[in-house]
Amino acid sequence: MVTGMELPKVGPFVYESSRVVVIDKPAGWLSVPSRIGAEDERLCVGRMLEKELSLRLWPVHRLDAEVSGLLIYAKDADTHRGLCAGFEHHQVHKTYLAWTVGPLPTGCKLGQAQRWQSLLLRGKKRAYVHAAGKEAVTLATPLVVDGSRVLWRLCPQTGRPHQLRVELSRRGCPILGDSLYGSTVTWGQGIALRAVELDLAELAGREELELPARLTLLLGTGDHLAAGRAWFKAAARASASKSGHSIQIACPADGISSGAG
Repeated sequence: MVTGMELPKVGPFVYESSRVVVIDKPAGWLSVPSRIGAEDERLCVGRMLEKELSLRLWPVHRLDAEVSGLLIYAKDADTHRGLCAGFEHHQVHKTYLAWTVGPLPTGCKLGQAQRWQSLLLRGKKRAYVHAAGKEAVTLATPLVVDGSRVLWRLCPQTGRPHQLRVELSRRGCPILGDSLYGSTVTWGQGIALRAVELDLAELAGREELELPARLTLLLGTGDHLAAGRAWFKAAARASASKSGHSIQIACPADGISSGAG
C-alpha cells in the first residue's frame, strides 16, 4: 500500500495522441480495478491515469498485475471499439520477453521457435491444462542460456489467462518471481515477464486511430537478446538499491471497470 501525501505517477508514457495513451506498466500495478474494488490496496494504472490526465479512459487489453510492459488505453468509446475489434480478430501481434529457471526443455534449441499448443482452463487462482479448456497457442523462442537462467521471446497467438506463465512452468521453466507457478526466485515487485512489442501494422483503421505501425520498448536495433540482458541488469540494480542485496539469480535446475488483476 502507498502511504504519504502524494501518490506516484504512472509511467513512463510510451506514446500518446488525441485518441490513445500507451504506457510502460510497472510490475505490481493493476491494469484495471480488481473485483474487490477499493478494498484492494494495490495501485491501479487505469485509475491513476484518469486522475493524471483528467480524462475518462477505456482499457483496451490487460496485463496481469505481476507483469510489466506495454498497455494501451483509449480516450473515447469509438477508439476503444476499434482497438478491441483488432485484438479480437488477431490484427495486433504481441511479443514478450521472459527470464525463467533453466535448463532448456528437451527438444528446444537456441534461436529456434517452437509452437506450443494446449487447452487451458482458468481456475480460481491458476490456469491449468484440461480437456475442457480453450485452445492456447504460443510461439516460444529461447534466446540465451545464462548460467541457470533462460531468456525467452514469446509471441502468444491467443490470449488465455496466464497462458505464458502456464506454458513455461509446465516445461520446467517457471518465470523468475512467479511463485504461483513454481518459481522459488524473487523478482522485484512482480515476475520476469515483460510485454515489449505490439505490432499494429495489420490493425484495421490504424491511421484513423492515430497509432503507429509498431509500439516497442526495445532500444536501438530492436535486439531482443540485448534488451533482455539490459532488463535483467536494471532489475538487479533496482533490487540492490532497495534492499542492499543483489537480485537472487541462482535458480534451481529442477471507462475503467472492475476486472481480474
